[in-house]
Amino acid sequence: MVRQIPMGSSIFTQIMQGEIPSHKVYEDQYAYAFMDIHPIQTGHVLVVSRREVENFYELEGPEYDGLMQAVRTVARKLKKEFPDRARIGVIIEGLEVPHVHVKLFPIDSGDDLRRHPDMTMEPDHDALAALAERLSKE
Repeated sequence: MVRQIPMGSSIFTQIMQGEIPSHKVYEDQYAYAFMDIHPIQTGHVLVVSRREVENFYELEGPEYDGLMQAVRTVARKLKKEFPDRARIGVIIEGLEVPHVHVKLFPIDSGDDLRRHPDMTMEPDHDALAALAERLSKE
């Protein structure tokens, strides 16, 4: 049975609705992408499904396809911005926030994913905004 999360309950929905500010990179009818304010690596972007569901397999076909198209679009933007990084890492998650999201980050090896950001530190919003601006350009 698919558990439908009430709209407006996740922090990601609040971000998409403009109730919480974000550094937007990309958006379309299926997805919204923004800079993670506590990045694992510089360039860490979250790509979120428009509809709140906990698991990616709960998305309808067009929603899933649209989310993955957005992930590919943002990953290409990241690779262009960080050409010296070996690859763009991808993690589909829904653990910390029960709303489907895909994490993207420029990496050179799996060790780059082992970093744990200090969640108590104030984000560098100027740097995040500048990077979001560059990534959001076509």
